Amino acid sequence: MKGCYFLGDQKFEIRELPEHPLAPDEVLIKVAACGVCGTDVHIYHGSKGSAEVHPPVVLGHEFSGIIVQTGTAVDRFSPGDHVTVDPNIYCGECSFCRRGQKQLCQNLQAIGVTRNGGFAEYCYAPQQQCFLLSDSVPLRHGAMAEPLACCLHGIDRAEIRPGDTVCVIGGGAIGLMMVQLARMSGASRIVLSEPVSYRREIGLQLGADHAVDPTAVPLPQQLQQLLGTAGADIVIECVGNTIATAQAMAAAKPGATILLFSVPKTGTVHPLSLDDVYQKELRIVGSKINPDTHQRAADLINSGRLQFAPLITHSYPVEQTEAAILRQMADDSIKVVVEP
Repeated sequence: MKGCYFLGDQKFEIRELPEHPLAPDEVLIKVAACGVCGTDVHIYHGSKGSAEVHPPVVLGHEFSGIIVQTGTAVDRFSPGDHVTVDPNIYCGECSFCRRGQKQLCQNLQAIGVTRNGGFAEYCYAPQQQCFLLSDSVPLRHGAMAEPLACCLHGIDRAEIRPGDTVCVIGGGAIGLMMVQLARMSGASRIVLSEPVSYRREIGLQLGADHAVDPTAVPLPQQLQQLLGTAGADIVIECVGNTIATAQAMAAAKPGATILLFSVPKTGTVHPLSLDDVYQKELRIVGSKINPDTHQRAADLINSGRLQFAPLITHSYPVEQTEAAILRQMADDSIKVVVEP
């Protein structure tokens, strides 16, 4: 069993994974596909993930696979089952967990962050972290369940109402899933703001009514022309930098909700116009990971109602995990997967 260990300082090494007898509630999964997340990119560059990273560790928290072995107390799964894995393991004891805010858990453990994850041939996981996939679902699509679950939490936080106008900032994998979820939530018109042309084209295919280049004409002017107002009811920022955040603030109409969804680089600071917040009565919300939404994500994937094939643009073997991470940073990719 091989895994690609992150050693820190942008270094990786293929090593044999340590084998151990399964805990009673544990399963062993043969990894089929593991997506490269923006969090993996941040960790590669020295920032933390959803929790502190202590190399050496196998990264990769967006994965699916086939169960090959089960512990003695496992009663929900059998060898041969196709599963997606929720990487986030909450303590259940801290004040946030006890208040129903487990995404803020002070003792969070995460598969692929604090313990070995999916950039490997096999991965161990507690059965409660596993969710069944239909055998008819391509396993590389099943690997999209974790980011989809995070998007669902964000959509819940945005509180889109039927008839709302929505502007999505950024046409990466997250933005393109948000476009589809906004459509399902009843948005009347959806505008995708994305500078890369082929991503705009895919956004239109996936349900955006308009796809605009924010570098050509200021976004508020384009929204005025398209929506009749200089902003949208809901703005969803899916890039994670100060330029996109400024665009999101400018794209919000009076009374709008701005969802700052993407994970920024540690230490990123954005100047905020308090006058805009007051005069426009803006509601600004954040969204962290995926509390209690992974089952919904698996159900949506099993339903076939979302499109994932256009999002997965590149695939690499586990031995080329670093190349996969570097490709995820390039404009010619949307979602890169590692497929052992």
